[in-house]
Amino acid sequence: MRSALVYEAGIKIEKRFLLAATVMRAARRLHVSSTRTEDTVNRVLEEVAKGTQSYGKLPEITPPPPIEMLLITPAA
Repeated sequence: MRSALVYEAGIKIEKRFLLAATVMRAARRLHVSSTRTEDTVNRVLEEVAKGTQSYGKLPEITPPPPIEMLLITPAA
């Protein structure tokens, strides 16, 4: 049954890695030690499929600073 939940949640979050990261992060925060982890993950997937769990915008990727030319001096 979880495959149906993953499919429905995948409609909301199309990128698989982002879906997995979102579900893992939410499951870690919402998990109660007295319940099964599987139930928590299923509940998170249901909430993602309904649209109640949303993820923030990803930060813009800034290019690394340019590397200056290396000065190579000949060996004396």
